[in-house]
Amino acid sequence: MSHPTAVSSLIALNELLSAHQRIRGHVVRTPLVPFPLEGFWVKPENLQPTGAFKLRGAFNALLALSEDERQRGVVAHSSGNHAQAVAYAAQQLGIPAVIVMPDNAPQLKLDMTRAFGADVIVVGPASEERAARAKELTSERGLSPIPPYDDARIIAGAGTVGLEILEDLPDVHTVLVPVSGGGLLSGVAAALKLQRPDVRVIGVEPEVAADAHDSFKSGQRVTYTAEQVGRTLADGLRVQHLGDLNWLHVQAFVDDIITVSEAELRRAVRETTLRTRLVTEPSGAVTLAAALSHRQELQAAGPLVAVLSGGNLDRDLLVHLLKEEQE
Repeated sequence: MSHPTAVSSLIALNELLSAHQRIRGHVVRTPLVPFPLEGFWVKPENLQPTGAFKLRGAFNALLALSEDERQRGVVAHSSGNHAQAVAYAAQQLGIPAVIVMPDNAPQLKLDMTRAFGADVIVVGPASEERAARAKELTSERGLSPIPPYDDARIIAGAGTVGLEILEDLPDVHTVLVPVSGGGLLSGVAAALKLQRPDVRVIGVEPEVAADAHDSFKSGQRVTYTAEQVGRTLADGLRVQHLGDLNWLHVQAFVDDIITVSEAELRRAVRETTLRTRLVTEPSGAVTLAAALSHRQELQAAGPLVAVLSGGNLDRDLLVHLLKEEQE
């Protein structure tokens, strides 16, 4: 990427390392768990206290606030995992939090966000509606916004996942990362490429909500409608387009974005639960789905890591998916 403004917007390695130090002691340093296939590892971010990687960015952003900003409180918008992360981190740090969530968010995620002490405001399913309401609350109440993905602090926090992968598996060849708004993919890709440019970083998303895939292939950022992204079972991947800053990072650091079918996604939830004893939500299972469906080409050149981004799903859905017959 040659445009000077774009280059200056990219996360630097020192920002990633600073985030790693800042959030240490607040988040779990998740291990690499071997999947029962040779050369295949899982990075289980479902082991975080809130059940997803989002806690890393939330703590990094909240710990960077001034004392005045902490006193006034924060606002965030999310379909679930970022909501829980900000609510939990704010509770731990004694910061008031208001969270805007869609009416189609899983009940578990709504309940847990409230349980962590946040004031939850429910709006319609469109991601633009959530963002607009959060912006209104920022000006109305003087709250500090904590964006779900389009923010350097969030990207740096999420990128600590990549730093840990390299620490634990220095010879990793390919890393699969779920992609929605692009915060996790941006951070992990930057963390890996800034230290090991030869590592392949591949984003994964559902084929029925493939705005990032279409953007990557066309070179132009693509937006899907709320109805289009709402077709996937992966509720955490229903963001309609990549964030501005995230798109720059994807263009600079990501090697490819691939898609998986809903059937492959459902199978991956079952396989992960039964073969690794790790519970993954559909959004976190996209990488496992890609690894299981495209194993030969993805593992051909060396060790493969699939980032399991979260494990927050309703009990009834988990039971239903486990009862389904193998595809």
